[in-house]
Amino acid sequence: MTREKRLPGLGVLLTILGLFVVIMFGFIVILELPIQLALLTVWFMIMGFGLYLGYGYLEMEKGLLKGIYEGMGAILILIAVGALIGSWIAGGVVPTMIYYGLSIISPSIFLMAAMVICAITAISTGTSFGAAGTAGIAMMGIGESFGLPTALVAGAVISGCYTGDKMSPLSDTTVMTASLSKVELFRHIRSMSYVSVPAFIIAGIMYWIAGAVFHDGSGDLSIARNTMAGLQETFEISWVMLIPALVVIVMLILRMPSVPVILFGALLGSLWAAWFQGYAFIEAIQTLYSGSEQNTGIAFIDSLLNRGGITFMLEVILLIILALGVGGLLQAIGAFTVIGNLFAGWANNTGNLTLTTMLASFFGVFFGGAAYVSLLTGSKITEENYDRKNVSRTLLSRNVEAGGTVTTPMVPWSDGGVFMATTLGVATLAYLPFFWYGFLVMIISLIYGYFGLFIMEKDEYEKARDKEDDENNEENGGYKIYEKTV
Repeated sequence: MTREKRLPGLGVLLTILGLFVVIMFGFIVILELPIQLALLTVWFMIMGFGLYLGYGYLEMEKGLLKGIYEGMGAILILIAVGALIGSWIAGGVVPTMIYYGLSIISPSIFLMAAMVICAITAISTGTSFGAAGTAGIAMMGIGESFGLPTALVAGAVISGCYTGDKMSPLSDTTVMTASLSKVELFRHIRSMSYVSVPAFIIAGIMYWIAGAVFHDGSGDLSIARNTMAGLQETFEISWVMLIPALVVIVMLILRMPSVPVILFGALLGSLWAAWFQGYAFIEAIQTLYSGSEQNTGIAFIDSLLNRGGITFMLEVILLIILALGVGGLLQAIGAFTVIGNLFAGWANNTGNLTLTTMLASFFGVFFGGAAYVSLLTGSKITEENYDRKNVSRTLLSRNVEAGGTVTTPMVPWSDGGVFMATTLGVATLAYLPFFWYGFLVMIISLIYGYFGLFIMEKDEYEKARDKEDDENNEENGGYKIYEKTV
């Protein structure tokens, strides 16, 4: 006998979400067990509720696999970036960045400079992960050499990386958000600039002030000088070492696919390790898989540079797969539908529209563990509310990024949170208070929403698009057919 399937009621939904928080807190904080085991336990908890609601196991497994599939793009980038980090350290690319940074950047303006450099790198490459794994690691080494708190440096680095990721037309999340929201790409970027530019400027000023407070210019620079000497003894330092980075940036600016370009850059790093850094050819190629092992004689530089390789990312990849599965299961049992119905009646003005979209996006990050999930939950749960209010979907796309993309490094088990903590060597909750750009984006977005600033009504382009969609729905028996371009 087949049981009738039903959507979870509000009580069931709150119970599921409450148990999620209890399981995560209990495993991680109380029992000190890996996050991966907590997420695996959450799988079975959600499946238990799914069976209670009348869903079959195979149906839930299909949803789980769909959730994982939708995040495979991030996993491919993680594999490529892991290989890139290992070979660029061994090839002297990252050490050269650190060396030149120490020689030209003043300690008092370093935090602001780190944010700007990482933002430029991320805009040029279209990936916050790639920017953090290259320029970000270099900035961490420079900052620690200047005696600045590592959590503060990480906050500046991540702020820059996510500014660039949000504003780059090469970014997969930026393209995906525009596509899901049915907004032309550069209209989406222009809409985001109303929020991102002031957030970036304010955060830059805050980092400049913080740098002046923590380093008044009269501090001991012996650590920086010793670091430069240690790097010069261990690596061949030259502008030639930066060629792989320039090649990758140019190729990505030319809109070439990010994964093969990053892997090509990783291969160049291995060749540089063999040609310039004294590695045997096989040993240099091995750094793509197992990462770099360095001994500069400076403990914190060694801990920073002994990383990378595909194996360096395996735990992160497993965690993201498990987190994506949680999002897929929640979608399969109708949790997202219930949340969308709750938000529909409340979003009666642009302020509440903004807040509900940001909450729906953050829901995808917190319970789905990945930016890709947040873009789906934020856009699909709340999109019809914008149409009912005759508000341009550029506001939808802007709010989805404010609640989704920007919040991923804030959640310890999300793809962004795990990657940044692992790559930069600073725990998520340690750098979180210093991720000022992320908080400013959310605050400014809410201010705009509730005060009606930079809110546009639908123009003729969007009205024509809506008419086309309505005709498409009629031709397909009332079902919406959307093509997703990533």
